[in-house]
Amino acid sequence: MKHYLGSILVAFLIGFTVNAQGLLSDKSGKVFTHQDTLRGSITKERAWWNLKYYHLDIKVNPADKTISGTNTVRYEVLTPYNRMQIDLQEPMNITKVTQNGKELKFERDGNAFFITLNENQKVGETKEIIVSFGGIPKEAVDPPWDGGITWRKDKNGKDFIASSCQGLGASVWWPCKDHMYDEVENMLISVNVPGHLTDVSNGRLQSVKKQKDGTKTFNWYVANPINNYGVNINIGDYVNFTEKFKGEKGNLDCSYYVLRDNLAIAKEHFKDAPKMLKALENWFGPYPFYEDSYKLVEAPYLGMEHQSSVTYGNEFKNGYLGHDMSRTGWGLKFDYIIIHESGHEWFANNITYKDMADMWIHESFTTYSESLFLEYYYGKDAAAAYIIGQRKLISNDIPIIGIYDVNQEGSGDMYPKGANMLHTIRQLVNDDAKWKNILRGLNSTFYHKTVGTKEIEDYMSKESGIDLSNVFNQYLRTNQVPTFEYFFYNQKLGYHWINCTPKFNMPLKVKINGVETWLKPKKEWQELDVKSDKPTLAVDKNFYIITSDITD
Repeated sequence: MKHYLGSILVAFLIGFTVNAQGLLSDKSGKVFTHQDTLRGSITKERAWWNLKYYHLDIKVNPADKTISGTNTVRYEVLTPYNRMQIDLQEPMNITKVTQNGKELKFERDGNAFFITLNENQKVGETKEIIVSFGGIPKEAVDPPWDGGITWRKDKNGKDFIASSCQGLGASVWWPCKDHMYDEVENMLISVNVPGHLTDVSNGRLQSVKKQKDGTKTFNWYVANPINNYGVNINIGDYVNFTEKFKGEKGNLDCSYYVLRDNLAIAKEHFKDAPKMLKALENWFGPYPFYEDSYKLVEAPYLGMEHQSSVTYGNEFKNGYLGHDMSRTGWGLKFDYIIIHESGHEWFANNITYKDMADMWIHESFTTYSESLFLEYYYGKDAAAAYIIGQRKLISNDIPIIGIYDVNQEGSGDMYPKGANMLHTIRQLVNDDAKWKNILRGLNSTFYHKTVGTKEIEDYMSKESGIDLSNVFNQYLRTNQVPTFEYFFYNQKLGYHWINCTPKFNMPLKVKINGVETWLKPKKEWQELDVKSDKPTLAVDKNFYIITSDITD
């Protein structure tokens, strides 16, 4: 009930409604159901136990598009309770659950399974269950946006298979505690595939075992905490090449997996990967997963930020499939998927949102990282031009923050608008060394943690020495673009903010008669002596606002 009431409050605050049946709906009319609540909230059946370890042990059969196997779930008891929620989406099915060799009873409620535990669950104890499962998982329609499992063939007719499931949920193909607030601390991923194929998953390859039936099992160990959707399988006729990146924490093992026919082009094109690591370590701090290595893996879709196993399908082109998202020319200086999806290693995989409503934490910072890559190699003006150029992509349809506890993200504006919000905040900080320290500090303070928006807001306000709450409220919680309205009269400048929240008071850098100055507009009109009969005003273009001269 706590989570449901909280969702209703947020609904009214950001423009969602509650219908006659008491169900939440967004502006498009989408109704959030009981299943959305089971998926998106920290239910009683989730809250009492803490994830410690998974061993996901599966067989992938391309012939009939099935996945089957077991997931061993090790957990710590936080409070005594004997009913556990494990998620697995239809048409996949859990067939058996055991604890210490004894079979447990369970019941299904849509995509959630509720398991009754026979043993006493004592606080502080570490226990395990083994979940057996199988079926034909949802096939991806438009990956990675409408995800699932992609079953394709390469141009030589060999199977080319991959998972992608952000938003949709990892439980679309394997049973897990499918909520972002609780990351498993480490895991073993064992994937059995036909003998002529290779599986690439997260972490480091521990062993490859040939089975009597001619198949192979690839065992990958992940030493660091990992979010559910970050767990992946990539299966194909892969070849591999490696290098070591000399980073801030020493030598980082970098490994690249591509289809056999693409080896030559990949060796040249993937040079963006170490360039990315050098630039983003500069801005964000050390790559967060040295223990698990960095891998870039060719996939049968555009790409995704799977932790230590970043997937790539950008056709070995610069830009976004050869196009510049900013239309400035700067977007063609790098491969969008290599930079963006790898940037998520810091914001998404190191710092992870607790609730999907706060997905902006992943996408805004990572979109902004594209400009930081440009700044590192091409300078500050290039970076600014790129970010400003992306404003054409902003729709201002709904707020960037979504609705909580129902697994619902906000506006896609979290990419370009979120990045422009961060670029605007950088102008307010007005100190590049401090700004870099804030970005690096985020990654050290919230290292391998799940967070909510408030934690990010509070940290940035504290470290900048600026109360940024009204800025975040404006850009994250409304779809209004603040408008700086001004006019000249009798050698005076009148100015104020409109189209903004009641307490919006963001300072603004301008040039008046060619002289740079800072104004402190509010919603109320203010005036300033300009001592000129022909005054001019130019607003710094790095601020994401609308400017309106009403002099006439």
